[in-house]
Amino acid sequence: MKVTVFGTGYVGLVQGAVLAEVGHHVVCVDVDPDKIEQLKQGQIPIHEPGLENLVRDNHAAGRLHFTTDAAQGVQHGSVQFIAVGTPPDEDGSADLQYVLAVASTIAEHMDGHRIIVNKSTVPVGTARRVHDTVSRILAGRGNQTLTFEVLSNPEFLKEGSAVADCMRPDRIIIGTDSSEAEEVMRELYAPFNRIHEKIIVMDVQSAELTKYAANCMLATKISFMNEMANLAEQLGADIEMVRQGIGSDPRIGYHFIYAGAGYGGSCFPKDIQALIRTADSIDFDARILKAVESRNKEQKTMLFRKISRHFNGDLSGKTFAIWGLAFKPNTNDMREAPSRVLMEALWQAGARVQAYDPEAMEETQRLYLHRDDLQLCGTKESALRGADALILITDWQAFKAPDFELIANYLSSPVIFDGRNLYDPVRMQKKGFHYYAIGR
Repeated sequence: MKVTVFGTGYVGLVQGAVLAEVGHHVVCVDVDPDKIEQLKQGQIPIHEPGLENLVRDNHAAGRLHFTTDAAQGVQHGSVQFIAVGTPPDEDGSADLQYVLAVASTIAEHMDGHRIIVNKSTVPVGTARRVHDTVSRILAGRGNQTLTFEVLSNPEFLKEGSAVADCMRPDRIIIGTDSSEAEEVMRELYAPFNRIHEKIIVMDVQSAELTKYAANCMLATKISFMNEMANLAEQLGADIEMVRQGIGSDPRIGYHFIYAGAGYGGSCFPKDIQALIRTADSIDFDARILKAVESRNKEQKTMLFRKISRHFNGDLSGKTFAIWGLAFKPNTNDMREAPSRVLMEALWQAGARVQAYDPEAMEETQRLYLHRDDLQLCGTKESALRGADALILITDWQAFKAPDFELIANYLSSPVIFDGRNLYDPVRMQKKGFHYYAIGR
């Protein structure tokens, strides 16, 4: 099938490359000429395992093309994916200007029937707004005879495993009332639906809400465990023991019940905010969602409070080694990362930071270009030299079994603040460390 994808961010680029991999002919459209030129040269602007080879191979095979020519993109695909960003507006609601701009572009250039698929995370009612936008522009062109369908097909990708998630999806949600459009989408996704039925068809509004509900449920699990961790710490319990105890219940499971320094990234924070604003718009008090957001904001300050207490409130002139800057492993994404909240609090208190991350160094440098109190180090070991304590924020594999003797020798004092509960408190005490974790 011929497919067009508007947007070459995490969602659009991964979706386009994976569809090309199974044999569809895909054109990816973006307004950024530099990004498009980089993609043509096989240079991937984001770190996502497996994506670079997928893009290069399918571009070389002629199944995956990149362009800034929107008209070319509209004329190419019978299926048009909208996969552009929906950043939070000033009030936290989803900003739909880019989604509606793509809808306008499709309407201006379409010359036959098109299936328009919302892949972006959008509030309930967006498909209707896209439909109205396309209808209005077609009427202005005098082409009311042209036909189209607007579908919702939310993505469920995790940064760091997006390619695998797209190749082997848990479920494929299709929001449509059109049997013809459903048939086209079933054909498109047939290569991913062979082992067992993964396609779930529902009305458009339910599909739009499903995406938000999924992310908000996962964020709720994280905030719940962080609240339990803070309670466990006050009661003298160990949240890791609690996690194993409740995770063994199949009704709960082990996913997303790790206490830590708070969630970040491009999805959970903005999707929680967007659904709260949607609820507010219809005078519904989303009390649980508001509590989830509030707990997460507070959790991001937890490590700083522990650090401040250990040093009796005086951090001026202190140097801290930080391991992990990205909001999660296997990505270079710094959006809403807990590391940013911590570093900015440390700087405000007069401290310096020596930081290392396997993938997010360039992005950190871009964000904090001219800071004299930030040193980005080439290795995790070099970040330790002369620091007053080690702070672990992102649970990369490279941090899980370090040389503790080397850490003790490099630090000016043997202190570790572990924001991901990677190490055993008893073992750390035996090794002579002052060890602070979350809820332990």
